[in-house]
Amino acid sequence: MRIINLIENTKGCRDCLFEHGLSFYAETGKHRILVDTGASDAFIRNAARLEVDLKQVDMVILSHGHYDHAGGIPAFHRINPGAVIYMHRLAGEAYYHEKAGSCRYIGIDPGISELPAAELTDGEKRIDDGIFLFGGARGRKLWPSGNRELKVQREGKYYQDEFLHEQYLVLSEGGKRVLLSGCAHNGILNILDRYREIFGSEPDAVVSGFHMQKKSGYTREDLSVIREIGTELQKRNTVFYTGHCTGEIPYQIMKECMGEKLVYVHSGDEIFL
Repeated sequence: MRIINLIENTKGCRDCLFEHGLSFYAETGKHRILVDTGASDAFIRNAARLEVDLKQVDMVILSHGHYDHAGGIPAFHRINPGAVIYMHRLAGEAYYHEKAGSCRYIGIDPGISELPAAELTDGEKRIDDGIFLFGGARGRKLWPSGNRELKVQREGKYYQDEFLHEQYLVLSEGGKRVLLSGCAHNGILNILDRYREIFGSEPDAVVSGFHMQKKSGYTREDLSVIREIGTELQKRNTVFYTGHCTGEIPYQIMKECMGEKLVYVHSGDEIFL
């Protein structure tokens, strides 16, 4: 199994573009998969630099309904209209970031849900014997505080986003299972708990942002929660690949706890599993 980061927040190899966004290309023996498409069409230009043929992609998995993961879908659809786009049925709702008393729209282009290639999901979905989607991570154990700033608008009112639109991809091949998430807004520990409910074990690898980055700075409580999460993940028999919304300071704290079990993936970096 081969996974390439097509774009994230930091400069990577081969002069790849970078932006506040996330996109992974995953290649298995049977499939060519995009997990998210960044905030713009920049991931397409990176794919060309990395010699990834996006016309060969057979499906897109949208991890959740935020612009920095779905912004490139319209441009991708124009070059590969045949690829199925799996997105949660709630991904098209109106999502906002609340800060300093104002709310900024961070949802996706409403037209994405109307594309002929879009297939709406709800809960668990087995695409084939090597591809499985699930949601339903509802716990709030060691939940990073930045998620409390994210809202959903319904009937003109703002409510705490419960991230019901978030879905997770499990790839199985060669006796290994890999869990891919976008931002792990429900909290990586809670997502892993849900994974264990379904599979009765732990994944061999996790590829995900952890949504710990905070531009406003970190409280003592924030730093304590980050360290506790790192300590807990270190106990798992899993290797974690992260980037995007994790943040530099949280990454360094978690790296101290996790050592080789935590790897930062930059734009253009490749993972072999």
